Amino acid sequence: MRNSRGARFAALATISLSLVGVVGVAPAQARIADASQCIESEESHEGESASARGGGVERGQDHREVSAAEQKQITAKAKELAAANSTAAAAAPSVPVYVHVMVAKDRVTGNVSDTQIAQQIDVLNKTFGGTESTSASNTGFTFYLAGTDRFYNDSWHKDRQSSTYRKQTRQGGANALNVWLVDFSYLGIATFPWDYARNGAIDGVRVNYASLPGGSIANYNYGETGTHEVGHWLGLYHTFQGGCTTTNDEVSDTPAQGSSTNGCPEGADTCSLPGLDPIHNYMDYSYDTCYTMFTAGQTSRMNTMWTAYRAA
Repeated sequence: MRNSRGARFAALATISLSLVGVVGVAPAQARIADASQCIESEESHEGESASARGGGVERGQDHREVSAAEQKQITAKAKELAAANSTAAAAAPSVPVYVHVMVAKDRVTGNVSDTQIAQQIDVLNKTFGGTESTSASNTGFTFYLAGTDRFYNDSWHKDRQSSTYRKQTRQGGANALNVWLVDFSYLGIATFPWDYARNGAIDGVRVNYASLPGGSIANYNYGETGTHEVGHWLGLYHTFQGGCTTTNDEVSDTPAQGSSTNGCPEGADTCSLPGLDPIHNYMDYSYDTCYTMFTAGQTSRMNTMWTAYRAA
């Protein structure tokens, strides 16, 4: 498994819980040599998007498979639920964020600082606020830190027993974003909003702690892995979902894309349908420095999904 620990951080905890007695053996897991590669998690669950970002290599399905037929069913149901819950769409969504820092038993490895956590929240507000490009859509979503806790457990730090630790530590309801910071071979893994009803106890995103602002993963240390994963949590697919098809990601203003992006290849065009690849979109696999935008169509979809599945 890739070692992405990098620098060691100071331990400043508002809540410190020492849970070092958990012992477990994770199933065998494919090894990844590069942080930009992604592969199905060893503890992937139905309703989870195992969406580590990056590209340029052959890899398996990086979130639970959603067929074109299921996409249509999900969208139709979401529109139905959103219409029935239309009063919840009146206010701009303000999302409470609970950050769970899964630190190694040495109390140092993975112990990101409170400053980094605050910077990650700032990144979410900037990216979802449409501030990184004049072409970007302001999604209307804002985020505030509702709580931080720390757990000192080697197994949880390495994302073993993930269903167990999420069930034991998750806070809030469907509208609460829970972020678990761990050390694993992926950049991030997220759940979809339409799966909350059956998998609410594990709802949220797992993010590699070294991808936070100032982290040690080259090209992915500006905090925009968090943006990408929260995009999934709010109901977005990858821009290359379904490949070069008219269905694609079901967002009309993100051009169809035949394959994921690696780096920031201006002018890339992997699909015969109109438009260049949306390499600057947060839902592609580009470098953090390449990301600049969500589209108006993505904003509309996220708001529909929020009203349908997450509005309080």
